[in-house]
Amino acid sequence: MKLTSRIHPKKSGLPPGSIVPIEMPKKEPVALWSFEFNENSCSESHPDDIDFAALKKATTISWLNIDGLSDAHLFERIGTELGIHNLTLEDIMTIDQFPKVEDHERYFYIVLKMIFWDDTENDLEAEQVSLLLLHDIVISIQEKPGDVFNPVRERLRRGVGRTRKEPADYLVYSLMDAIVDNYFNAMDRLGEEIEKMEDEVLEQPIPATSFKIHKLRTKVTMLRRSIWLLRDVVSTMLRSESDLIRPNINPYIRDLYDHTIKVIETLEIFRDTLSGLLDIYLSSVSNKMNEIMKVLTMISTVFIPLGFLAGIYGMNFKYMPELDQWWGYPALLGVMVLFVVAFLLFFKKKKWW
Repeated sequence: MKLTSRIHPKKSGLPPGSIVPIEMPKKEPVALWSFEFNENSCSESHPDDIDFAALKKATTISWLNIDGLSDAHLFERIGTELGIHNLTLEDIMTIDQFPKVEDHERYFYIVLKMIFWDDTENDLEAEQVSLLLLHDIVISIQEKPGDVFNPVRERLRRGVGRTRKEPADYLVYSLMDAIVDNYFNAMDRLGEEIEKMEDEVLEQPIPATSFKIHKLRTKVTMLRRSIWLLRDVVSTMLRSESDLIRPNINPYIRDLYDHTIKVIETLEIFRDTLSGLLDIYLSSVSNKMNEIMKVLTMISTVFIPLGFLAGIYGMNFKYMPELDQWWGYPALLGVMVLFVVAFLLFFKKKKWW
């Protein structure tokens, strides 16, 4: 999805907690990706459906990743089997949510924006990711296939790091950390676009330049708003007294908080830079217009006396001595040339030309 505000028109008039499936352009089915792991083992599968009985009885940590929001029945079953509130399910199915965290005692619900750079469109893309944290169960829900969680999956497969040794809250931290780390990659690409814009503004600004600057400023503003809210999400997790988030995880969450602050500072720099670029563009356009007006003014100034002389000798009075002299016409042309030369020398002396 483009990085813009979106609404869900089909929800208008429906009661709270209504689950409306998201229609994907390619009509792709919902895809499931399951990990069952502990310190000693890890199994990975792509089931066709969720076995809730096995999920509840599992003695390992379970991570279920769901790609796609088109199967409303699946989410209704998740709500019934795992005790997820209908309002939470409604938020999961509504893809215009801002980052937030909700503590429902039995589970934690976290909404994040997964932001990445689309090389095909050469543009920033944003996708909503919902995380459900229960005892020994983590469910991540995405709008479509493709994410930034491959480093987490690789650590689970290879058994490196702490992910397989820690409870489910560490897995949630790892997923959030992967999303935030990818922000820096998106920021790097956005910074490259801003550098190109700087070169364009300084070298050859065109009318379309202001539109490009405004487009980049809009993206930076929306990114900034999302990440400010993400900072509040992480801060709320730090203050949480829920049994689902252990005090031992707080150092990692504080590190995540520091990363969000760095992203915010980078966006502040981008916003100031784009504001400066817009000022430079407007000044450049104004200076260019002033140069054009100066040239036109000089041309008008040169031709004013010439028009005056031409007007005098174009009145056709009967008694004009110069009209009867052979040197009258050359003399008038000579005076006109002297006026032109005198004005050009004056402009040159004043450094106006």
